[in-house]
Amino acid sequence: MSIDSQRGAPDIEPHVPFAHQDDEVVVSAGRRRLVLAAMCVALVAVVSSVSGLNVAQQALAEGLGATQSQLLWIINGYTVALAALLMPVGAVGDRWGRKPILLTGLVLFALSNLAAAFATSATTLIGLRVVAGLAAAMIMPVTLSVITTSFPRDQQAKAIGTWAGFAGAGGIIGLFVSAALIDNVTWPWVFALPVALAVVSFVATAAFVPNSVEHAEAGFDVRGSLLAVAAVGGLVLALHEGPEQGWTAAITVVAFAVGLASTVAFVMVERRTPHPLLDVRVFAIRGLASGSLNLFVVFAVMFSLFLVLVQYLQAVLGYSALAAAAALLPMAVMMLPLSTVAPSIAERVGFRRTLVIGTLTIAAGLVVLASMADIDGGFVSVLPATLILGAGIGLTMSPSTAAITSSLPDEKQGVAASLNDTVRELGAAVGIALIGSVLNGAYRTNVEAAAVGLPGEAAEAVEEGIGGALVVAGQLGPDGAALVDAARTAFVDGMTPALLLGAGACVFAAAFTAIRGPKTAAEAEPRLHPDLEVQPDTA
Repeated sequence: MSIDSQRGAPDIEPHVPFAHQDDEVVVSAGRRRLVLAAMCVALVAVVSSVSGLNVAQQALAEGLGATQSQLLWIINGYTVALAALLMPVGAVGDRWGRKPILLTGLVLFALSNLAAAFATSATTLIGLRVVAGLAAAMIMPVTLSVITTSFPRDQQAKAIGTWAGFAGAGGIIGLFVSAALIDNVTWPWVFALPVALAVVSFVATAAFVPNSVEHAEAGFDVRGSLLAVAAVGGLVLALHEGPEQGWTAAITVVAFAVGLASTVAFVMVERRTPHPLLDVRVFAIRGLASGSLNLFVVFAVMFSLFLVLVQYLQAVLGYSALAAAAALLPMAVMMLPLSTVAPSIAERVGFRRTLVIGTLTIAAGLVVLASMADIDGGFVSVLPATLILGAGIGLTMSPSTAAITSSLPDEKQGVAASLNDTVRELGAAVGIALIGSVLNGAYRTNVEAAAVGLPGEAAEAVEEGIGGALVVAGQLGPDGAALVDAARTAFVDGMTPALLLGAGACVFAAAFTAIRGPKTAAEAEPRLHPDLEVQPDTA
């Protein structure tokens, strides 16, 4: 099958032989269901560990005496290590065997989380979280590549849809379970969920998952792997540190410089390497390009939405951590089934149309939330938006993932899965940084008047965030009620530009997809349709 029929797409067949099938393994139908279940459990373990500790920050501060900077690194150390190592570790799994890498990752993940429960200092916990991030990088891409090499081509899209649904819902599951644990037991129990999930997945993987490996004699791309680590790690670190340390702080500037320079070097090296870690020319493929953009935007919106909604529900509406997490469950209820059937919908009505409808639905959900959010709104102010957002994310996420993974051959599925996961992690980091910064900036502007007349430290705490404002208000006695109302109003007013920014990003993704998105199944999923010809690009 030629990709050259797409205008502007170079001939990449020497490196991307879509019809190559050596990596496919024969698995019975019943066993495939067990494989899918094992991979989804492992995936939820990884994803829930990203979001779960967000609700445990206060408990960690009290239990370990952690500073705000240390709290951020307890969370960010995991995500930076995970994002930075996804590409090279995925390639290692392709070459040395996906099952051994997955089992090793699950053991390391369980042990690091178990040790984290017994940490006696914030520094120790940060180190263990970095180790857990390394282990997660060994798990996350392999879960997807195992699915794409275990399922026959006509069933891969649906299996990928199920995987994608759990990838999105895993964050909400992590929030909910962690909040329930924090409300009822001590903070070390937060690590019980990832340990339990890793153990279950290890047993199921050892029993049911077949091994698959890349059949290639080419050497491992060491230079590309090192540059990928520096590029992704630098950019994610900068996006994490910018909102907290300042965009002109030394660590932010240096991290951005390293990330951008390494990205440029990575592209240059990969274009000249005979057997690259990632042939960057695959981004000329319609499905991969539009799938990557849509997935990036979905995760930027979804993870920034967790940040905004949890604060709104707790600080503005007064919900407990558990109640706030429970309020997000309707999003997961919509997301999971739609993610499973979305690839089938895309096959029937077209990938381009499905992705455009999905991203515009997300934009509509953000606009609905911006218009309905109110300091006295209650649960009714978020329910319609969460249902709409869950539907939009479900429609968009799995077809995007299917398009990315099917753009690379069977023997490169670890790299394809790693690329998919890297796009997700970068999207989440960018969304939290940008949308969070817009929200915080608008909040500070709106709350300035209420901070006038307060002592210096108190005024600074009020302007720093709504959490600080509520603490200060509690110290003012009866006079604090006015400050509470002012801070809550300032936060809700700040939500509007932040949510509209997310909606704008979704509209941009929809416009790009409408113009450059895949028209047919062959364009969207070339590996899954080797018998179909890609139609010439007439757009």
